Amino acid sequence: MVFEKKYRGISSNFHREIYVSLYLETNITRLMPHPQKIVILGHFGVGKTSLIRRFVDASFSEDYLVTVGVHVKKKDIIINDNPTTLVIWDIEGNSEISMSRSSYLLGSNGFVYVFDVSRPETYANLEAQLEYLKEHFPKVPVTIFGNKADKFGEEVSKAFFEVPPFTECFFTSAKTGENVEEGFKELTIKTLKQ
Repeated sequence: MVFEKKYRGISSNFHREIYVSLYLETNITRLMPHPQKIVILGHFGVGKTSLIRRFVDASFSEDYLVTVGVHVKKKDIIINDNPTTLVIWDIEGNSEISMSRSSYLLGSNGFVYVFDVSRPETYANLEAQLEYLKEHFPKVPVTIFGNKADKFGEEVSKAFFEVPPFTECFFTSAKTGENVEEGFKELTIKTLKQ
């Protein structure tokens, strides 16, 4: 009731979006054990939503869904016998992290930067994007997912990615599930050490 009253009183869509984001973050995490806000970053069409679906719902669809604004999902996991809740923010794709709404990034405990191994434009500026995160969020761990690894061999050579900054990547496939859970778990371990 209070939410609806305040929401209706906000005139601009931009400010409404910020209010909803903050409301969700505050109320979703209130009752969770050790909630960790994880934000998924990367270009349009790299498979961010599909990776989240694979991790949270153990499902995959070939249908392409465009994320507009932000979509929040949660998953309870156990790390070293400790229950933890991941609050995963699936934000709309951008070629530059600086173009993302800063309100989506605030309060993050971890970032997953996703690129598509079959589309060079999605990883051409990877080092600059990682540097941006290091500069603006120095204490927040980042895990890199090279998604669509199921295309290795037929369209893409894995040997290309055997140099930095790709050596620290999890090569994932939302389609097959390869390395998806492992990547999220490793990031969660890093966030819990903060």
